[in-house]
Amino acid sequence: MNKALIAGLVMLFSGSAAAAGCPVLLQGELPKLRTKQPIDLCEQFAGKPLVVVNTASYCGFASQFEGLEAVYKRYHGKGLEMVGVPSNDFKQEAQDSAETAKVCYANYGVTFTMTEPQAVRGDDATHLFKVLAEQSSAPKWNFYKYVVDRQGKVVGNFSSLTKPDDPEFVAAIEKALATP
Repeated sequence: MNKALIAGLVMLFSGSAAAAGCPVLLQGELPKLRTKQPIDLCEQFAGKPLVVVNTASYCGFASQFEGLEAVYKRYHGKGLEMVGVPSNDFKQEAQDSAETAKVCYANYGVTFTMTEPQAVRGDDATHLFKVLAEQSSAPKWNFYKYVVDRQGKVVGNFSSLTKPDDPEFVAAIEKALATP
């Protein structure tokens, strides 16, 4: 084997080739809710349209979990992924991850990916939310929604007041799904 081929195989199997092709937005890991196992964002979401939403168990907008789940079920078969990131940045998240999981999974029947609570604003924000803020804006409240295209670019961001069945939110998702 020639040296270039061997070097390429080493990069491929070491994971650095995957990182090189991964959008900045999706570089890194987040702990999955309830299991605490890492979610490799690039491995799970690269090349797929994605909705990212910061959530909070005790927020007045928590009923949006139902609408988000409906959107996820409607579009998941067409390639849409969704990740919910609980956060206590607005002082409305449970202090116990088990309670967060109960709200998401038992109370609202969420089947899309949920992470352990993370910071989503400011210097302490997780990498994902730092890049979302750079590309659009930081979340102004809980249930701030971002639609990301297959290349890891934000194509729309929506306030907490925007319901998951809002025509503009749905149009952004459909645009992300339609874009190669």
